[in-house]
Amino acid sequence: MKTSDFSYDLPKELIAQTPAEPRDSSRLMVLNKKTGEIAHRHFYDIVDFLNP
Repeated sequence: MKTSDFSYDLPKELIAQTPAEPRDSSRLMVLNKKTGEIAHRHFYDIVDFLNP
């Protein structure tokens, strides 16, 4: 993996200027490593993706 892989255009108007309220309602993008499927969830769902 190269740092250049993370070089992309991100318009300033798409960058949050204040945190989401409640904080855990912020968006979370999840990548399934086996299938390559991308899912859009909320940060409060992160426990569904953590291994015990």
